[in-house]
Amino acid sequence: MKKLGIIALTLFIQAFYAQANRFVYQVTMKPDAENKGDVKTENAYLDISSEKSVFYSENRIKRDSIMQKAFQGGGGRASINRDQMEGLRSNINYSVEKDKTNQKTYFKDRIGRDIYSYEEDRPLNWKISSETRKIGEYKVQKAETDFGGRKWTAWFTTDLPYQDGPYKFGGLPGLIVKVEDDKGDYSFDLMKNYKIAELPVLNQFGNTLKVKRADFMKQQQKFKTDPMSFMNQGGGQGGFSTTRIMGGGRGPGGGNQNPADMKKRMEERVKEEAKKNSNPIELQ
Repeated sequence: MKKLGIIALTLFIQAFYAQANRFVYQVTMKPDAENKGDVKTENAYLDISSEKSVFYSENRIKRDSIMQKAFQGGGGRASINRDQMEGLRSNINYSVEKDKTNQKTYFKDRIGRDIYSYEEDRPLNWKISSETRKIGEYKVQKAETDFGGRKWTAWFTTDLPYQDGPYKFGGLPGLIVKVEDDKGDYSFDLMKNYKIAELPVLNQFGNTLKVKRADFMKQQQKFKTDPMSFMNQGGGQGGFSTTRIMGGGRGPGGGNQNPADMKKRMEERVKEEAKKNSNPIELQ
């Protein structure tokens, strides 16, 4: 009995440490350069395991769950509630993965019908200050850095055993509780944290293309001016299918619309989205 008790305790300890931690950040954004009064706020998750961490939108995992249930039920696109999906639209369409083993950061975002992934090639050079304060229950210390064309101020705590943070931020001797740019356009604020069994697998519709960061920036710019060239790659069907799932096809005949009308509507939507996202988190 004593031996069984030791085995049970060992398994419990292993299971406990195998768990991951989820840190929920409130992300405040002013993505429209011409309308700074239009402030967007949503939650994002920083999930940390012993091997890696992943930062992504809370709405994304909710959308993934809805789509997974729909396809498992055999209903396909018809069973997806478009209004529900529309309510889960996100300004955080990217994900950031930090590999702890090789100390590399990978950024993923969709352009057209595919996911583009690149390794971040710019180091974060922090200037740590002696200034401290209290944010919520945590004692935090100030650090500053220039990154992506913005000046950032972060507040990190050593009360938690992680050297990580939201988005691409990390590399400080503690977890980042708050980080914001000096213009007040973007801020990430830690709201709460709890344990999760494991890191979720994010759905990846389309191919994942590994590119250099400079090539990603070029492709992103090209998409804003000629979105259809991306949707037509590989036959175009995958692009239109993804768009319909996410609410692109309107009306009962969404799948059998005139291709010219679909092209025009898609181009208009991409240009409108580009206009609303004229103040990105990275300016260069």
